[in-house]
Amino acid sequence: MKQAASSIDTAVRSVQFDLNPDPAAAVVVAGTGRSGTAWVANIINYANDYRYVFEPFNPYKTPEIKHFRYRQYLRPADEDPAFVLPARLVLSGAVRNAWVDQFNRRVVSRRRVIPEIRANLMLKWMRNRFPETPIVWLLRHPCADANSRMQLGWQTHVDEILNQPPLLDDLIGEFRDHIEAARTEFEKHIFLWCVENYVPFRQLAPYDVHVATYEGFCERPKFEFDRLFKYLKRPYRRDVFSQLYRPTVLSREESAIVTGSNLIDAWREWVTPEQIDRAIEILALFGLDRLYGAESMPKLVDPWAPDASRSQASMP
Repeated sequence: MKQAASSIDTAVRSVQFDLNPDPAAAVVVAGTGRSGTAWVANIINYANDYRYVFEPFNPYKTPEIKHFRYRQYLRPADEDPAFVLPARLVLSGAVRNAWVDQFNRRVVSRRRVIPEIRANLMLKWMRNRFPETPIVWLLRHPCADANSRMQLGWQTHVDEILNQPPLLDDLIGEFRDHIEAARTEFEKHIFLWCVENYVPFRQLAPYDVHVATYEGFCERPKFEFDRLFKYLKRPYRRDVFSQLYRPTVLSREESAIVTGSNLIDAWREWVTPEQIDRAIEILALFGLDRLYGAESMPKLVDPWAPDASRSQASMP
């Protein structure tokens, strides 16, 4: 019986009918690696009414974008068909393979949800080229991100940001010496987090995309659900709360100590006070210390709001 169920599951993932090619029918959930993009995509898809397209901008897994860099930066005005056409294929649902469809559970669909950890450096480009596509940009504490990546043995990929001249010329050239001076894996992961969030904050206009935090979904889920589904212009049912107990962002090591009450603080088991201080120093270089500090919760509820200095703790 188990083998039969597995065969049916495989068939669902490999055979599906995506009936609406309009990019407006896709929702992109972007964020840094280990920020909770897959989790929030599952929240959006709690009723299984989306086709789930997993991280299609991985050039090693998706042939249509094999010429993209692993973390591709694209200037907002870039109209090169070599990038626009493959991205349209992704957003229109034309890309199908074992990688992108590995978590899909819907055979016939008219909309798509796309979690993606390699799109932060082209969010403004994506907004300009596909203005009708909803984009959710997810943030998580940089120390939590860095720790989770290190627990999994992920590479820092700082070479990806230092080997793109347009990115250096446009936005991060002034930070190059600091990035190259990083010696520990932890510091390199923090720098990567900063670049991947600094770029969209510099380029996007307020409310170009919907910004939310991993911690917000943990701490005040109804508030975040209200904001998220209002942005998506869709109602939601109470069974969406079932997804709160399935956070896909945790590493095996984190899962071993996490209970519902300490999900936000799990990373503190491994990150030292000295590392936290160093992380805040790095964030301050980019002006991103306004987002996160030594506390686990973000400093801001809504970075776009006029009263953006209002803290998470002061939320109603």
